Amino acid sequence: MVMNRFFLRIILLGIIGLAVSGCGVSEKDKPIWERMKITDLAPPDKEHGVIEPLKTIDFDIIAFEIPADNIKAFDEIRGMLYTQPLRFNDRDVFRGNSFSAGFGQLEMLKKIDVLLRAAGAKKTETNSLYLQDGQADEVMVARLAREQTIFYISSGGATEGVTLGQGALILRIKAEKIAGSRGVCNVDVQPVYVPAISLNGGRDEFAFERCGFELRMSPQDFVFLGTEKYISGQMILNGLFFSPAAAKPVVRSYLIFCRRITD
Repeated sequence: MVMNRFFLRIILLGIIGLAVSGCGVSEKDKPIWERMKITDLAPPDKEHGVIEPLKTIDFDIIAFEIPADNIKAFDEIRGMLYTQPLRFNDRDVFRGNSFSAGFGQLEMLKKIDVLLRAAGAKKTETNSLYLQDGQADEVMVARLAREQTIFYISSGGATEGVTLGQGALILRIKAEKIAGSRGVCNVDVQPVYVPAISLNGGRDEFAFERCGFELRMSPQDFVFLGTEKYISGQMILNGLFFSPAAAKPVVRSYLIFCRRITD
């Protein structure tokens, strides 16, 4: 089914604008794709005087929160989505840490939007990524202000702890086009710790590799990444990712939306 641009904006930006009502949006507050077209960033073709679009894979990453008491709304959303397209690095470890992910397509967002609004969802952040083939970029999840130990479930269901210094927990997203297939890319999603100060000029990272996954995506596909249950505590991997410190308990989720692939 071919959907026009107006319908796409109504559904997707309906989720993006969950927390906005009753006021105008200034030009500087609009998402970057509304303020600037990707062709504006491309250098002109000197020989023919034609501007060619950058060949990128574009994503919108939308973070939103709901009151922890309404977490059952996520159960309904998960029931609508598919896990078959996801290739988990370690399904048991992913589930052991109470991570949850499901695949969907544009036409499903309208129903998801209704469920989120009913649960009192609030959009907290939107990031737009423009990745070249094989490139990775990062979305901030949580900052670590000081050295601390983070506990997580590893292979075999064992609980392990890793002591990390000042830095950040990020979601790294890498996209690669699939040879011989137009409009399709392979996407790798990985939770990673990155330090605030790198030693020896390098990045001394710690990747929670077994909580990562891959899948193939085309424009208007999305992944809904969240938690199976509310877990408080900023010393637990799941808590850092999905239960940010707040006056009242909240649960955060992420919508990873593939907006465009320029072949």
